[in-house]
Amino acid sequence: MKGFETHLLRLQPSSPPPSLSNGFLPQRQGVTNLKVPNFRLRSPSSPSMLKLFSSSTASRAHHHLSPAIRPGASSVESPFFKALSHLTGLNRRSTSLGGRRVFFCSDNASDAAAAAAAEAEAKAAESDSDGADAKSSSAIVPTNPRPEDCLTVLALPVAHRPLFPGFYMPIYVKDPKVLAALQESRRRQAPYAGAFLLKDDPSTDSSSSTDMEKNINELKGKDLLKRLHEVGTLAQISSIQGDQVILVGHRRLRITEMVSEEPLTVKVDHLKDKPFDMDDDVIKATSFEVISTLRDVLKTSSLWRDHVQTYTQHIGEFTYPRLADFGAAICGANRHQAQEVLEELDVHKRLRLTLELMKKEREISKIQETIAKAIEEKISGEQRRYLLNEQLKAIKKELGVETDDKSALSEKFKERIDPNKEKIPAHVLQVIEEELTKLQLLEASSSEFNVTRNYLDWLTILPWGNYSDENFDVVRAQQILDEDHYGLSDVKERILEFIAVGRLRGTSQGKIICLSGPPGVGKTSIGRSIARALNRKFFRFSVGGLADVAEIKGHRRTYVGAMPGKMVQCLKSVGTANPLVLIDEIDKLGRGHAGDPASALLELLDPEQNANFLDHYLDVTIDLSKVLFVCTANVIDMIPNPLLDRMEVISIAGYITDEKVHIARDYLEKTARGDCGIKPEQVEVSDAALLSLIENYCREAGVRNLQKQIEKIYRKIALKLVREGVVPEEPAVAVDAEEAEIVTKLDVESTENHVVEESPAPAAKEPKEEAQNEKKAVEKVMIDESNLADYVGKPVFHAEKIYEPTPVGVVMGLAWTSMGGSTLYIETTVVEEGEGKGCLNVTGQLGDVMKESAQIAHTVARKIMLEKEPENQFFANSKLHLHVPAGATPKDGPSAGCTMITSLLSLAMKKPVQKDLAMTGEVTLTGRILPIGGVKEKTIAARRSQVKTIIFPEANRRDFDELAENVKEGLDVHFVDDYGKIFDLAFGYDKQQD
Repeated sequence: MKGFETHLLRLQPSSPPPSLSNGFLPQRQGVTNLKVPNFRLRSPSSPSMLKLFSSSTASRAHHHLSPAIRPGASSVESPFFKALSHLTGLNRRSTSLGGRRVFFCSDNASDAAAAAAAEAEAKAAESDSDGADAKSSSAIVPTNPRPEDCLTVLALPVAHRPLFPGFYMPIYVKDPKVLAALQESRRRQAPYAGAFLLKDDPSTDSSSSTDMEKNINELKGKDLLKRLHEVGTLAQISSIQGDQVILVGHRRLRITEMVSEEPLTVKVDHLKDKPFDMDDDVIKATSFEVISTLRDVLKTSSLWRDHVQTYTQHIGEFTYPRLADFGAAICGANRHQAQEVLEELDVHKRLRLTLELMKKEREISKIQETIAKAIEEKISGEQRRYLLNEQLKAIKKELGVETDDKSALSEKFKERIDPNKEKIPAHVLQVIEEELTKLQLLEASSSEFNVTRNYLDWLTILPWGNYSDENFDVVRAQQILDEDHYGLSDVKERILEFIAVGRLRGTSQGKIICLSGPPGVGKTSIGRSIARALNRKFFRFSVGGLADVAEIKGHRRTYVGAMPGKMVQCLKSVGTANPLVLIDEIDKLGRGHAGDPASALLELLDPEQNANFLDHYLDVTIDLSKVLFVCTANVIDMIPNPLLDRMEVISIAGYITDEKVHIARDYLEKTARGDCGIKPEQVEVSDAALLSLIENYCREAGVRNLQKQIEKIYRKIALKLVREGVVPEEPAVAVDAEEAEIVTKLDVESTENHVVEESPAPAAKEPKEEAQNEKKAVEKVMIDESNLADYVGKPVFHAEKIYEPTPVGVVMGLAWTSMGGSTLYIETTVVEEGEGKGCLNVTGQLGDVMKESAQIAHTVARKIMLEKEPENQFFANSKLHLHVPAGATPKDGPSAGCTMITSLLSLAMKKPVQKDLAMTGEVTLTGRILPIGGVKEKTIAARRSQVKTIIFPEANRRDFDELAENVKEGLDVHFVDDYGKIFDLAFGYDKQQD
């Protein structure tokens, strides 16, 4: 190969560089039209290297670099040229675009024909070489200084593959300083930089391209220099578009030292290939093997053919070093192997490294061809089977063997289960397949066909294994719960605990929670808020009065009109297997001839059993272990004990006055105002009005009645606004622009309690009249305590404290009701006195427990009286009558014992009890005080009646300590375990004053 030289081929000035598709490769734009360069050999006797041709348009994208355009010219008298021209398929000519052109194709023409065609084409083009050179231009523009004069360059990191000489590479420069330096270099007619491959970061995953790009942008100065390979490529800056820089590789470089850090500038040495003998047989053989391997790969890979065609236009001489660089650059080697080829200066070793990479690429191409063939055979087989099945269906349809309904149903059921086939349990999938087979054998007119169809419909529509993504963000859940409900800290804390456990475990399990409390405290609505906080689907069904077990467990399929139970219907409705199910009014379950629903709920609400819940209709087990059950009840005493044992009970007591004011102001009032279409600036409800509304109209524990009263107020306000003409029936008609502006203003203000009057004339109003109208328009509807009765009527409740102070024989007790707590007076009086007439009568619609408490109280009072005043024979000689007022209200419970004793003793001693005193507690015959329930409700009732002193059993101290501070504020509470202490508190006020 001694004496092998080429002249530079220049492209036409209008030819742009290849358009880049993904930062590495040019885009293929169409059929490859190729311009034939002219070649000359200085030494005809020397074995010349090959000249390749490429398209004037860019070729299809791949992950390799795009070859740079290198001008040159040479002769075609070379066997290398003949071999590689046959390799690339240059056998057609075209005279379009003013030059000799050929079309590259992939046919298998003979070597002789290909070589002859190439030679003829080259000779024909030789005559035009002078003109072509004059009209052409090169992507590598001659510069001053020359490339070999560049001893100090900017160091540009390359992330994915090194840049080889003769190839294009687009890079993206994010650092504005580096980008400015590159632009300045181009302006100074020295558009050169150094492209160096980035080393792997041992602390990160080298396979992540995103991390690699991020690391490049973060590295600066010495840190960047440490991460760069020493050997790189001197690159000419072809173009800069935004942050994209197109580089063209020239020659190899080696970093010697750093000049500056920002931007990174280094001193370099220009590397040259080691001297080699061009006539060396080993080098020739290696190069021939590289070309042979390349040809084998080209036969199977059209993508490589496109790269060869592109590269042959861009290079000027195809020497042994160029051949090695070309093979390494376009093959699929990884970045380290490509860098190894770039760093190798021994031509023979470089050819061997390239040959190894090419051999690997050929094996990969063979494997790819095998895989493609297998996939193609499989697809063709499936297509053939599909066509035959369609023909079979058409034949059956024509013969009437199969109807459209059955096939359509089967396809519908299969389409449902195919996306989730892996999630469906094996036993369920087996039942579905059996039923599908049975469906094909049944006649559409038979009753069994409809049963099977409905059964398959339910089986295939359930969300087997589909779970909604849960929210494990405790802060977000807290915000959602606080948005919807005020207070209810116990419920919110329990839900947040559930979320926290799920976050630590990574998954959540189903739970059964029971919310108990009086009506209107938000038990049902809190369930929907919990579902929103957990990001779960919500489903509610009420079991109040439910008397049929089939509503829970489903009907047998043998019955006409059989349906699954409520839980299966729930899963179908929500579409997920982990919803939140609210079972409302669980304390009001019925019981009839169809079974006991409470017993049926035992399996559903048992965490150990509901993982295999069996519905009678489906007859396959369903996993309900991920479902969160929330039950509501007013009185947990009505729930059967086995069912209650499976639930976690959270008691929700009634709201106190302060809490009701917050709820009314922050939730109920806003909702009612929006529902009535009233704006906030039109109405103002004072705090005194809300407080009066709560105290005199809505004393119940919940806020449902309070909501009704607030809605009633806003409805009356809306009627008042409409009657006053705030919303006119016929808006005023504007005659000119000024009047139109006035009418528009009135229309806007009409929803703000403004009075609109039609203008009889288009004349403008006087400023004084407009000021009066505006003053009238800003008037609000004020609701205060003085005019509250005009909107909600007369007060419903009056003061519960009917005695001020309490007379002899009257004591205030505390009671718990389903509506919350209330005060309860115990009255005792003497009917008649006489020797041996001592007895006790009770009235007030008392239950058996309270009647027994009255008898116990009478006995204990006589015992205490004998101890305190032995000479007093009041109980032995007096006929007494004990009454509990509000005789129309049924009353029962054991907590009135101490109150009854105090009332009897007050009458016996003719001494009233301490002022503003209330008490509650159950008493034994020995005078011991037993604990009671409803501490919060009773405390709230005492505060409502302005009671200052409360007596509770000692065992209820813990319950009282758990109350909020605003509930306990201002109360003097005493805890007793023996009635003697109550006696001292109730009747020892004289001693306390002394």
